[in-house]
Amino acid sequence: MGIGPSTKETTKHYFEDPMVKAFADDPDIDFCGIIIVGTPQDNRMKHLVGQRTAVWLEGMNCSGAVISADGWGNSDVDFMNTMEQIGRRDISVIGLKFIGRQAKFVVENEYTRQVLDINKSAAGIETEVIGENAVAAVDAVKALAAIKLVMRKDHQRT
Repeated sequence: MGIGPSTKETTKHYFEDPMVKAFADDPDIDFCGIIIVGTPQDNRMKHLVGQRTAVWLEGMNCSGAVISADGWGNSDVDFMNTMEQIGRRDISVIGLKFIGRQAKFVVENEYTRQVLDINKSAAGIETEVIGENAVAAVDAVKALAAIKLVMRKDHQRT
């Protein structure tokens, strides 16, 4: 769904993405890859991209997924719908998003509590510092630990 709001990453960030590195290097995770999904304007299409993403993950027989979004407001519809569509297919899911001081989603569902904030600013706002609004190694480690816990919990229920 995205990397972060006005992320201002350097090219190095893309070639050494902390999420890819953390997940690919972890022996407990069978890292399947990355799906990049756009953010349509039309609500019908917003729901369609979430459904298609979830079906794709289901087809790959994924046990878990981490999704991220690079905006707020209207893009919350896509983000939360995609999380819900994934969860409905019994695939464990967590989210990563720049939330900061806004701390509220435009739409919410049961998966809202499984979203980690990538904000690093003490003021809780987007900054103009390169890489500060982006996913960092510490976020990747948190996401990896969170998805492992959610997957373990979900597996125990079944």
